[in-house]
Amino acid sequence: MTAASSRSVLTSILPPVVFGVGGLVLWQVLTVAAGVPSFLLPAPTDIAEQFVENFDRILDAAVATGTNALIGLLIGAVLGIAAAMVAVRFHIVDGLLSPLAGAAAAVPIVAMAPLLNSMYSTTTDTPRRMVVTVVVFFPMFVSTAKGLRQVPKVQQDLLTSYAASGWQVTRTVRLPAALPYLFTGLRIAAPGAVIAAVIAEYFGGLQNGLGSRITSAAANTAYPRAWAYVVGAMLVGLVFLLAVLLLEFLTRRPRTTPWRST
Repeated sequence: MTAASSRSVLTSILPPVVFGVGGLVLWQVLTVAAGVPSFLLPAPTDIAEQFVENFDRILDAAVATGTNALIGLLIGAVLGIAAAMVAVRFHIVDGLLSPLAGAAAAVPIVAMAPLLNSMYSTTTDTPRRMVVTVVVFFPMFVSTAKGLRQVPKVQQDLLTSYAASGWQVTRTVRLPAALPYLFTGLRIAAPGAVIAAVIAEYFGGLQNGLGSRITSAAANTAYPRAWAYVVGAMLVGLVFLLAVLLLEFLTRRPRTTPWRST
């Protein structure tokens, strides 16, 4: 690594690290010096202590919530991409799907989750996965559809002159060109999937996820422990986002996607 690249990495990593550490120190000083009660805002050291003491429980809850978020993310992403491909190909379908996708995005989770819980058994994770699927569908549909429409007309005309079918145009030109937009949608949808899974757990059902443990700890006035589960949820969201960023990085490699420039 050259000196210039080392400085570039340092300037990109150091500021957020310093800001984060400084924020935690200020948080600790204010909560201790001002005597802020734990039900308003626990000190970072108290949260860290509860995180360490309850690490196994937090890990189990994170796996349960992460599984629901992952399944909902995969289903929502596949449905969103497929719907975008159909909508771009057929204008009448676009006119039907776009308002429905907007309506799905406007449905609040706090209204949808209790209804789905009442429709299904309280011993299943299906309602939570359905909530995540609905939340993920909209950003994936909108981002992918926008990317699919960015193909230069000259490329479409060239393939049309070669008698290429609509699917061949989509597969060889539209989808490769739409990858940056698709990953933009995934960067939004991945953390959103975790948030949706956590919120969906607030409204009954299995008591095995992070959202259920947060409400349970808060109801028992164990506020530092509740915040420890919140930290667990944040870490799960970061893992999802990092996985998307890694996948995007791999698709930029010429051996993986030779049609894209590096």
